[in-house]
Amino acid sequence: MFELLITMLERLGIIVTIAFILTRFRFFRSMMYQDRLDRSQQYKAILFFGFFGITGTYSGLSLSTETMEFGRFASGLAADEAIANSRVIGIVLAGLLGGYKVGIGAGLIAGVHRFTLGGFTSLSCGLAAILAGLIAGAFYRKNTHVKLSSAFLIGVIAETVQMLVILAVSKPFDKALSLVEMIGLPMILANGLGSALFLLIIKNVVNEEEKAGALQAQKTLRIANQTLSHLRSGMNTISAREVCEILHKEIKTSAVAMTNKTEILAHTGLGNDHHTANSPIQTQMTKDVIQQGKLVVAEERAIHCIHKDCPLGAAVIAPLKQRGETIGTLKFYFQSKKEITDVNMELISGLSSLLGNQLELAEAEKAYQFAKEAEIKALQAQISPHFLFNSLNTIVSLIRIDPSKARKLLISLSHFLRSNLNATTVTMTTLEQELEHIKAYLAIEETRFVDKLTVLYEIDEAALMVRLPPLSLQPIVENAVKHGIKEKEKDCLIKLSVQREQDGTHVSVIDNGNGIASNRLGKLGKEAVHSESGTGLGLYNVNRRLSMVFGQGSALNVKSSPGAGTEIQFFIPDSEENKRG
Repeated sequence: MFELLITMLERLGIIVTIAFILTRFRFFRSMMYQDRLDRSQQYKAILFFGFFGITGTYSGLSLSTETMEFGRFASGLAADEAIANSRVIGIVLAGLLGGYKVGIGAGLIAGVHRFTLGGFTSLSCGLAAILAGLIAGAFYRKNTHVKLSSAFLIGVIAETVQMLVILAVSKPFDKALSLVEMIGLPMILANGLGSALFLLIIKNVVNEEEKAGALQAQKTLRIANQTLSHLRSGMNTISAREVCEILHKEIKTSAVAMTNKTEILAHTGLGNDHHTANSPIQTQMTKDVIQQGKLVVAEERAIHCIHKDCPLGAAVIAPLKQRGETIGTLKFYFQSKKEITDVNMELISGLSSLLGNQLELAEAEKAYQFAKEAEIKALQAQISPHFLFNSLNTIVSLIRIDPSKARKLLISLSHFLRSNLNATTVTMTTLEQELEHIKAYLAIEETRFVDKLTVLYEIDEAALMVRLPPLSLQPIVENAVKHGIKEKEKDCLIKLSVQREQDGTHVSVIDNGNGIASNRLGKLGKEAVHSESGTGLGLYNVNRRLSMVFGQGSALNVKSSPGAGTEIQFFIPDSEENKRG
């Protein structure tokens, strides 16, 4: 009995080989990791495990119940012969991994085959094979990986059931009993261990491959994270050098180079004494990659380096594409072609696509920034023609009555217009410059209102160098003048407050005018609000610019109620530039 157990365990080497071969089949990986197999996958699994059961039968040992001697392999059997085999392993795994349909199907194939071999246990062993598939299928669980202990236990149960079926069905009973006493325990243990070993090998191989894939994915993500910041400025000698150094360090090649269509942008690693930046592309193969847009592998002779002692023996040259057009190459050098593995080829191909996508993103981001700056400048350039006409009319009326005042007003208007023109050429200004612009504007308005307007300034000098988009305050103050205090006969007040806080600067414009109706309050600054006296476009533009530059946290906050005045405020968060200011 012990010798039989050892022999059967030795023949589990066949199971190990088959288990490894199984890991090469995609449908089997699906069985390991999918909740449900489609019909085609089920048929493939049934056939494979069925023939695996047949292999287990043929790799078994034939046993004569007359002489109690074992043959080396089982084939055709005499009437008094039986087989000590590992047929159950394939059937058990079929049911555990594919469910009862796959288990019974594999059991039918292996069982019918066993029946055709003959012997006094042919019928009982054939029936037991089908029962093994049914038992294993009953333990199949969706969304759950099969445990090694479960595989061992079900292999033991299935083989035990086979021994019981042999005792119940095979005749004569005394031969069946002798057979079970001889092969029962060895087969139960061997097939239980075989089921667990089969599953262990499959899991280890698949897990190792997945681990290797995960490491490659992790490396790719790490490279993407490191290179993204450099490629935001586009593909130039500086960004190319930084990217090549990252790739050389991560992939551990002999050298890495990057080119545009005509010249080498950077070369890091061996050969950097003669493969220098800003020199023309040397090899015809690189030019072919740029022209054809396909990855190639170059051997030493194909590299055609002009330096006779060049240590670079092989290279993988991948195209860098932007919107489908090849704009350069990424070159990975090795000392020999033997170092270029399939894993390296896959990684390099993926990296070339990744870096091409990053260059496209950088170009798209740059275009977005240009569009945003253009929009901001367009918004900044808007000047109310009514204000200009009213100011000129006021100056004309003062020239004869009060020339000195007219002169001061003209200087204020000149400063105001100059600030508006300057605002179209810059994207940011200081609060100090904004306040000078506001004071020029209010000087004009105070003249028009003839002593009924009072302006109060509460300015924290620590905030004067804080930067913000130009013409952010003037539309708010203009709104207070035009819509807030215009209808008041006297005691009109506008208060401008700028206060430095811990994490930014708080700006508010307060008036004691008529206030804003509740049905308009929620829309103000968020959309153009049409009325008899205006469109609300000025506040909308300011709100949009502040949100674009500083984020939604800097959007206008409007507080008002009819007859109680209005307060419009916003917050400028600290940036590195503002902190220095």
